[in-house]
Amino acid sequence: MVRRNHVTFKAEDRSYFAILKKDIHALAVDAGFNETKVGEVDIVVSEIASNLVKHAGGGQLLVKLVEESGMQGIEILSIDSGPGMTDVSRMVADGVSTKNTLGHGLGAMKRLSDVFQIYSQKDWGTVILVRIFKEALPHFKPPSPAEIGSVLLPKPGEKDCGDGFYYSISKDYIKLFLGDGLGHGPEAAKAVTLAGEGFLICPESDPVEIIRYINDQVKKTRGLVGTVAVFDLARKKWRICGVGNISTKLVSPSNVRNFIAYNGIIGLNVPRTLNAQEIEPEKGQQLIMCSDGLKSKWDTVRYPGIQRYDPSVLSACLLKDFARHTDDMSAVVCKLSFEHA
Repeated sequence: MVRRNHVTFKAEDRSYFAILKKDIHALAVDAGFNETKVGEVDIVVSEIASNLVKHAGGGQLLVKLVEESGMQGIEILSIDSGPGMTDVSRMVADGVSTKNTLGHGLGAMKRLSDVFQIYSQKDWGTVILVRIFKEALPHFKPPSPAEIGSVLLPKPGEKDCGDGFYYSISKDYIKLFLGDGLGHGPEAAKAVTLAGEGFLICPESDPVEIIRYINDQVKKTRGLVGTVAVFDLARKKWRICGVGNISTKLVSPSNVRNFIAYNGIIGLNVPRTLNAQEIEPEKGQQLIMCSDGLKSKWDTVRYPGIQRYDPSVLSACLLKDFARHTDDMSAVVCKLSFEHA
């Protein structure tokens, strides 16, 4: 069981705690976590929510179910615009506190988490990533050619997210698709879900042919915009093609490459002529795709050192600073492993 989009919980004061704790507890139970693991999730959620109110003046939690190495897990992202931390490693140590408490919060969260990362800047705020799995992850995992993270949020007030992100990794290709159904709500979600299902079963490796395949699958929907990116592991090249306003960039330490999509709507009026743009990768490069729920003039330069973090952390940073909060919102980050970059 996985969720493609996150569920948002406000933690602006203690009045929100009972609701978010209950709902996240239920997610862990539904995912099959045993009593001990559910208790660990409860502790982490309690510590995160308490820290948001005490230290940051409130914030939000983004939660979804994930899967890794065949193991079911839960992902929690904490986002705030508080004072930030100047020395993260010191604050994670037990006994360190700025509010005259015992100072065990961040240390406890780290011990109970299978994945734990903090990104923080002074006077900017903090993003915390936690993943807890129902069973221990294997000590040895086959190396993956890429790290991929995403954050997708429905329009405020909507349950269904009209944005959808899908990917697959094989011995030959890394394939990614980000789509944005026209409008929002159930019909937009239906369009992007059918598109994603088509993407996953499409046998093609050419982004142009994949888009045309998706186009045939969604002709009875309201349509969507979308971008397909394929990395050929043998040729070591990106090929990217998009229709509509998905913002796509290849960001490396030395430059930023923007990709221009074709005008049109997948399912309604895809241009007859489509060509994929091709580019070779660079070390430290990240592919970033965002829907129009984010402002277009975002820049990763705002986040020094972010390349060392899980891609979901950068996705959360972009949503924190550039979300419009009037539409479905999505940010996707793909970071190639060193041998392929």
